[in-house]
Amino acid sequence: MTRIATCACGNLRVTCSGEPAKVSLCHCLACQKRTGSTYGIAAFFKRQDVRVDGPSKSYERQSDRGFPVWLHFCPDCGSTVFWEPQRKPDAIAVGVGSFADPTFPAPTQSVYGEHRHAWVSDPG
Repeated sequence: MTRIATCACGNLRVTCSGEPAKVSLCHCLACQKRTGSTYGIAAFFKRQDVRVDGPSKSYERQSDRGFPVWLHFCPDCGSTVFWEPQRKPDAIAVGVGSFADPTFPAPTQSVYGEHRHAWVSDPG
């Protein structure tokens, strides 16, 4: 299985082979700010199963647990497409919305529930 994630303008593409190791719904405040929504959803793939094509810029932020995360976004449209969590050096996280695929696997976990908006249903 091969899936392609892109930014809004299509200039930054991430090709992922195989199934994600996990799909995580995150309610942390940083994901809320990054997405402009009430949560973020990431699919974690093995680093060797990910290929990045096109221009990107990145910035580093500290995770809530104190580990740096490198977020990569398109310099043209600004969409954050993927990130590299330093606490998981063998993984690349890709924003599930960047795949624009309603059949993408559902989250298998939910984290930072203490920041979940009361009207947002938790997947499980």
